[in-house]
Amino acid sequence: MRNEQALSGRAAIVGIGATDFSKESGRSELRLAAEAVNAALADAGLKPEDVDGLTTFTMDTNTQAAVARAVGIPHLNFFSHIGYGGGAACATVQQAAMAVATGIADVVVAYRAFNERSVSRFGQFSTALATAPTSSGIDAGWSYPHGLGTPAAQVAMVARRYMHVYGATSEDFGRVAVADRKHAAVNPDAFFYGKPITLDDHQNSRWIAEPLHLLDCCQESDGGVAIVVTSVERARELSNTAAVITAAAQGSGADQYVMTSYYRDELTGLPEMGLVGEQLWRQSGLTPADMQAAILYDHFTPFVLMQLEELGFCGRGEAKDFIADGAIELGGRLPLNTHGGQLGEAYIHGMNGIAEAVRQIRGTSVNQVDDVRNVLVTAGTGVPTSGLVLSAG
Repeated sequence: MRNEQALSGRAAIVGIGATDFSKESGRSELRLAAEAVNAALADAGLKPEDVDGLTTFTMDTNTQAAVARAVGIPHLNFFSHIGYGGGAACATVQQAAMAVATGIADVVVAYRAFNERSVSRFGQFSTALATAPTSSGIDAGWSYPHGLGTPAAQVAMVARRYMHVYGATSEDFGRVAVADRKHAAVNPDAFFYGKPITLDDHQNSRWIAEPLHLLDCCQESDGGVAIVVTSVERARELSNTAAVITAAAQGSGADQYVMTSYYRDELTGLPEMGLVGEQLWRQSGLTPADMQAAILYDHFTPFVLMQLEELGFCGRGEAKDFIADGAIELGGRLPLNTHGGQLGEAYIHGMNGIAEAVRQIRGTSVNQVDDVRNVLVTAGTGVPTSGLVLSAG
């Protein structure tokens, strides 16, 4: 029988670091990774020789060995590489916490760094994927011939069904974008710093794949983020306020595909995120009502509404009402993505969202929520995914 509480409270995030976020970094992905890791270690008050573990996830071109060399980490006792792109963001912290809690490693750094805008455009059609002689190629072969070959087009199918069943509108999706950009507008590190939008701006932005407007879709970005994890005991010796990892989970649902799980009985939810949520609440002993803020993966706005439902913040089809009247903005009942999210700050596959959750626990966010004790963080949606609950120590 599983002991789901075994990991809770055993490890903590003690350092966060990032590069600038841009459309053209002007440097290699390895340099971005090294900059982010060095910044995170400096934030934690640790040195490269303190690190004995590194973890990242697919689509990052920087191997752990290369990052260790570039940063000056002398040796690694632990290294892992997690699948499913952005769905692995929170899982990097989960695996770091497991390594620390079991004594496999003392200090583990999770990192993500890429030139996603200037070099590799992840949001574009890729015939190579659909023709690859792999399980993923076979899966993609079912949808690519029908034009469902970009993430936006793939999400649009689910969004349209969600609208049909629950009566959600494009304006409901737009309220997520408006909230994110409002938060980004006061974040000097955000790509859209000083650039809030209105609901009219959202509605008037061009179609990408109906019902998704341009402003429903996250930006492709260059940049890197790193997160330092160690034991709660060692965290007490460091100067930063630690963000304790109260719960960490992964989930892959029935009939799971990558962005194209169209063969399920329903297309109105994200069962893998529901599975993650169930684990997080059991591990932590907390409920949605105990969260003072949330960082929900927002590569596309419709999936933010579905996550609120899957995670238990509201009932099925009720997210459009839950987010009304500024409820997800600073000062609302559940402030979301206070850094601006991936729609407003940068799309670093959710790692920058984990860093923002740490800032909320520390009390240093540019959009600080009052009396934060617990923050929920989620990773990529439409794919096997992961999540965290971070808490004040």
